Amino acid sequence: MALSPLRLKFNHHGRSHSLPSTTHPAFSQFDENFKSSEPASPSLLSLADTLNGLTILYCSIDDSLKLHHIQHIIAQECHEKWVDQVLDGYIQLLDACTAAKDLFSQTKHDIQELLSALRRKDVNGTHCYLTSRRKTKKMIQRSLKELRSCRNIRNNVVVRVEEDHETVALVHMFKQAESATISLIESLLSYVVGNKVQARQSGWSFVSKLMQSKKASHQDEETDSNEFKKIDSFLQTSQEEDMQVMNHLKEMDSSIQTLEEELECLFKQLIRTRVFLLNILNH
Repeated sequence: MALSPLRLKFNHHGRSHSLPSTTHPAFSQFDENFKSSEPASPSLLSLADTLNGLTILYCSIDDSLKLHHIQHIIAQECHEKWVDQVLDGYIQLLDACTAAKDLFSQTKHDIQELLSALRRKDVNGTHCYLTSRRKTKKMIQRSLKELRSCRNIRNNVVVRVEEDHETVALVHMFKQAESATISLIESLLSYVVGNKVQARQSGWSFVSKLMQSKKASHQDEETDSNEFKKIDSFLQTSQEEDMQVMNHLKEMDSSIQTLEEELECLFKQLIRTRVFLLNILNH
């Protein structure tokens, strides 16, 4: 399965107005859920937990959209540009999720093929994995470049809201969720390449809380836990026994499966939230 670069097409309407720093109650609850967590190094499973937390966040947004006065605000604002921008934003997020799902599907296939090759002691199979890995890295780098560019453009779209405080807070909620989702997908792609997940993206304040484990970590040392870099190192140095590498690959296969399931849950939740919005507007 070929991995296509992200095709996010944001409309640029000029510079944005500053949105208030006031956090919507849905995000306050989200912050409360994670503020007592202990930090942990990123891993495939912690990223899967992050996706789960983001899905929960969108469920909280859905709960907000069920409130009568919120539905009234959205219905009254149906012809405003910010409503179209929010709906368009969900399409971009769905496209990004689709690209990420394709990536991990391809990655899982490569991991399974490498595992099979090691079992057969097939040197050519190992070389095929390394070749596929190099191609995947190049595709991801192109996708990351495009995603970052689109994220910057998205941050500069005009959001003209000259209404009451609740309307402004509502718009702010949607934009924060969108920014956090873009930041997380960018982190997923960076992790597969082997890059460190850095807190530099807009929206990271929420993603960083999602990246915290509710379980105390027993590995506090500054060791690199990136599973993909470990495999690259194993194959390049040949210092590890095949059985150790295969066990690591089996764990990776299982972790990627979990991450794929969480990506699918987020994808479906994004669809539900967008449909919820459309139903309010068409009511």
